[in-house]
Amino acid sequence: MEEDTGQPRTQQEHTSRPEPNPYTQQGSERSGERPARPDKSRHTDQRARWVAAVAALAIVVAGSFSTMPGILLGPLQDEFQWSRGTIGLTSSVNMVLYGLTAPFAAALMDRFGIRRVVVVALTTVAAGSLLTTLMSASWQFILFWGFLIGLGTGSMAMAFGATVTNRWFTTRRGLVTGILSSGSVFGQMVFLPALAWTIDHYDWRPALVTLALAALAIAPIVWLILRDHPADIGQRPYGSTEYVPKPAPVTGVARRTLTVLRNSARTAPFWLLAAAFAICGATTNGIMWTHFTPAAHDHGMAVTTASTLLALIGIFNVAGTIASGWLTDRMDARRLLAVYFALRGVLLILLPLTMAATVSPAIMVFVVAFGLLDLATVPPVIALCREFYGEDSAIVFGWVNASHQIGAALAAFLGGVARDTFGSYDLVWVLLGAACAAAALLSLVIRRAPSTYATTSVPFYRETASSRQTTT
Repeated sequence: MEEDTGQPRTQQEHTSRPEPNPYTQQGSERSGERPARPDKSRHTDQRARWVAAVAALAIVVAGSFSTMPGILLGPLQDEFQWSRGTIGLTSSVNMVLYGLTAPFAAALMDRFGIRRVVVVALTTVAAGSLLTTLMSASWQFILFWGFLIGLGTGSMAMAFGATVTNRWFTTRRGLVTGILSSGSVFGQMVFLPALAWTIDHYDWRPALVTLALAALAIAPIVWLILRDHPADIGQRPYGSTEYVPKPAPVTGVARRTLTVLRNSARTAPFWLLAAAFAICGATTNGIMWTHFTPAAHDHGMAVTTASTLLALIGIFNVAGTIASGWLTDRMDARRLLAVYFALRGVLLILLPLTMAATVSPAIMVFVVAFGLLDLATVPPVIALCREFYGEDSAIVFGWVNASHQIGAALAAFLGGVARDTFGSYDLVWVLLGAACAAAALLSLVIRRAPSTYATTSVPFYRETASSRQTTT
């Protein structure tokens, strides 16, 4: 302790102990000291939970758009006489843009902030949904639903959830990732039965207006509650014992996003994860969320009943994804992926044997099991991206997720073509089941030790040894 002499300090004494600014990165770097912690742990934890809850709400609304092509297929065929291949093409464009937008959106969040990007995305999907109600030609469907909805929902994809998790949490990341990932399916569960009922009893246009209004209603909530960084309100990330200053905005969004792609593409884990996740997309979003309802209808099942089964898959999806996040915090992510893919493949191969005009015990077993496995792959993949690519993990996962959507787009388009050609989806289910077996093998050959990777020097909150002990 220094003795108080009662004399004023010299200029040298003043400058030898600079005062750090806890609200900027520059203050911390110039001082060379850790900024004082301005918050209390309980308040920090509560705010992090609120941020995660609002992020989940935005993801829920975005997820409600993903299954619409499946229940729009019949009405659009009746009104415009479009083929399933044409409608499947729009779904494919939507899914590809959804995937390609995600890594750029993650970089935009580093540049302009999370809430600005999310509010713009919600406005975009609302505009696309409203404009779709005015369309009269297939190219307009591709433009409004394929492009606008694809860009908007892609900005609120799982890379958004990874960004929120990386910034606001240092412990329980797997669990939080599972909760946020399940949000998209929860949106399907909440909206799908009501939208299917609306289309059945009225028209498809009121259903799209409902989605647009939901997106517009969420936008102000996001703006008021969501924050870009804990330092914005003088708090630290959940589970952190240290205050983390807010990084300066990262310029050159497109350049950084492409640089991350170039660097990660030089590593083997990236291609193994991308290939496995492409198969994941083909066997979930691509075939199930686009073609399950029409396939069930081919067997005589009512569209509303089939849509309800999809919603039930969503219920169990929430439980499965959260459980997978919990397991990812404790187990080898590679082995989890392999088990998930193997079980999913078996279910898809057996699916043609369970479909009928009425709901049977066999189809209910499929609904429960597939729901538990559907998005369970996401937490392990995000954990592996974080392990291998650290600071750039959100953007790398965005690129991996792009492969997911490319796989989904191919399955959505080719699934429709196969149905038009063969009059049945049976061959599609079997081929995709075999692809899941290949994905299980790919998951097991991902190297456990992190590979050499040049990051783009964006601050990242790594788990400390003490935080890992806390989660386990």
